[in-house]
Amino acid sequence: MANGAKSQQGPNILLILNDDMGFSDIGCYGGEIDTPNLNRLAASGLRYSQFYNTARCSPSRASLLTGLHPHQTGIGILTYSNGPEGYSGNLNKSCVTIAEVLKQAKYKTYLSGKWHIAASLTEPTDAWPLQRGFEHFYGTIIGAGSFYHPNTLTRGNDNVEHEAVNDPSFFYTDAISDQAVSYIRQHHQKHAAQPFFQYVAYTAPHWPLHAHEEDIAKYKGRFDAGWDQLREERLKRLVEDGLIHPNWRLTDRDPSQPPFTEAEHRDWTLRCMEVYAAQIDRMDQGIGRIIAALEQTGQLDNTLIIFLSDNGACAEDIPEGVTAKELVDELMIAQAKTRDGRPVKFGNDPSLMPGGEDTYQSYGTAWANLSNAPFRLYKHWVHEGGIATPFIVHWPQGIKEKGGLRHNPSQLPDVMATILEVSGATYPTEYNGNTILPCEGTSLVPSFASAYGERGPLFWEHEGNAAIRVGKWKLVRKYPGPWELYDMETDRTEMHDLAAEQPDRVRDMAAQYQAWADRCGVIPREKILELMKAEGGNAFWEEDKQK
Repeated sequence: MANGAKSQQGPNILLILNDDMGFSDIGCYGGEIDTPNLNRLAASGLRYSQFYNTARCSPSRASLLTGLHPHQTGIGILTYSNGPEGYSGNLNKSCVTIAEVLKQAKYKTYLSGKWHIAASLTEPTDAWPLQRGFEHFYGTIIGAGSFYHPNTLTRGNDNVEHEAVNDPSFFYTDAISDQAVSYIRQHHQKHAAQPFFQYVAYTAPHWPLHAHEEDIAKYKGRFDAGWDQLREERLKRLVEDGLIHPNWRLTDRDPSQPPFTEAEHRDWTLRCMEVYAAQIDRMDQGIGRIIAALEQTGQLDNTLIIFLSDNGACAEDIPEGVTAKELVDELMIAQAKTRDGRPVKFGNDPSLMPGGEDTYQSYGTAWANLSNAPFRLYKHWVHEGGIATPFIVHWPQGIKEKGGLRHNPSQLPDVMATILEVSGATYPTEYNGNTILPCEGTSLVPSFASAYGERGPLFWEHEGNAAIRVGKWKLVRKYPGPWELYDMETDRTEMHDLAAEQPDRVRDMAAQYQAWADRCGVIPREKILELMKAEGGNAFWEEDKQK
């Protein structure tokens, strides 16, 4: 354990993941959104400036929970089958979850929130939470949906959507938080002699833009300066706080977006960002209740808390022409009507203000560009805007430094490696008769005491977008384009491509990437597109994003 902290048993572990939030949205990472509870964890713990996810919901969850790269787990893209092994869309048996590992070390295991790593949405399978190490589960199997009436709401293995239908005050973010609080109190009452692992997986702020009016009202005027000025202000705060080097330039505004001074439908545009902020605010309120429950039960000091986002901010639009058939019947990520019978209006229609149960909208590219400031690109891509996440670690008994910064490049498999070290649990070579792939992560525990040296290469691939980082060098590709090379010490915002100047380095790093891709079962994007075309595709946002 870090700093000599040692107890008779491993610490409690609370892993909090949110959905589609950008690098610089929350207060302690330079944003305008009020997040006092996350800010508190950061001020009493550590913030990491170069922690990376894998650019998309399902792959990030699979990698985070297993300590492997997503293709090794069966989640090569999402939870729809896109072909052969590695792309089945279903958590396979070559991996173990953190819950499965910790359960063997006498931890009690709890999950509140989004699962999204099982192909079957309605019938329990061996890829559902209770079958993958969690003793208690309350949440959704699907990856998105109404916050007022989510599809696939499940308790244990049983559908409980009626709980949302019958409760006019139901709101999914609150339900996730309240269940987490209940688990903490229940654990303290019944199993105080054992440590717990609790995974809290929010859907906020993933679209649709649903939020409480009192939370939305709080942000009236907060974003009126517009995305251009606010991006500059965020960069200034990030530099002042030491999270971003002053030499790294702010990326240009997304070329597809107008200056804010020329933006149309100004009231609606601002309302979109206000609702998005309110979604994060409501999540932070729930995190506050979770922290309070830990304090009240005397468990906060010896609970390792980790917070992060599953990918960069999302630039996806909900097209005005999208049909209920696509969203409701085919994908199960929406409801056709509100709980009191009103029709839900789908699509980013500027004549409809988002927030209520009868709307289904997203906040769009320009605001996502702000959320990922100072980086470029978004969810789906593996440039910094797609994979850079806030990463907060809080553990009073194991981390002495308060408010420290760590600039060590790290990625999702490192969470499993870290939890193994602090818990003393053993990672298996075999589980339930199946051979388990070796953990791909490197423990972060040395960084709890101080910054530490370089780790091995980091790798990414999603929908043909690919990258490798070796030390300060990052080789990255926006499919179907060529490799780009960046010096991340002088240019982390990826403004100066050095590929043409260093062809030997490009060749060497590309060869390392290809060796990793071959080992981990990455299939060329062209082959996946052929398979998707043969199967007719899955949905408008599952088609080739790189066109």
